[in-house]
Amino acid sequence: MDLAEFTRSNAPEAGGTGFQKENSRLLDVPVDGTVMVKAGTMIAYTGEMTFTGRSSAEGGITGFVKEAVSGEGTPVMEAEGHGHLYVADQGKKVQVLDLDPEESISVNGNDVLAFESGVDFEINTVGSLSGAAAGGLTNVYLSGPGQVALTTFGDPLVMTPPVYTDPDATVAWSTNLSPSIATNKAIEIGQQSGETMQMEFTGSEGFVVVQPHEEGGQTHG
Repeated sequence: MDLAEFTRSNAPEAGGTGFQKENSRLLDVPVDGTVMVKAGTMIAYTGEMTFTGRSSAEGGITGFVKEAVSGEGTPVMEAEGHGHLYVADQGKKVQVLDLDPEESISVNGNDVLAFESGVDFEINTVGSLSGAAAGGLTNVYLSGPGQVALTTFGDPLVMTPPVYTDPDATVAWSTNLSPSIATNKAIEIGQQSGETMQMEFTGSEGFVVVQPHEEGGQTHG
């Protein structure tokens, strides 16, 4: 295509309120006041905007765990001003959810992209600190009302417990579930597979969101 056509076909969509997906991997956040976004995910903005918070110097899981446990910051930053904020995270697909006043979701800290300032959030770790450091199990508890944007490598799969999941592939779960960290001894026999640590979700209600990719892996979906 020529340059003019390229410019037209890839320009941001005009209008709209609330979180808007420009494409499957890029989110447009209209800002009129404040909004919370994952640190380090801003790729562009229009208008006037300031950012407070701290991007993890270490990056990735260790930064999240360190910050959540030590209280030296959070994995999110606050954008304040007026305009449009464009956020993306490693080419991952964007999923936008609308939480009602009584709804909440627990999301892996790696997979939170943005949420409206009216959404309450709390940062926790799942299981022991050593388990969290190994499995990337820092999670953000988000309570509505408001919009929340998550990211997944590839298309997500939503499962009903009981289910065991790989921590690196686990994106989110309903807050009525309390996952435990399980070690599969059978897998440890013989050659190490790297699959010895699992998250165990029990009961028969709620949901668990997984992605076809392990965050520690190399293949992006």
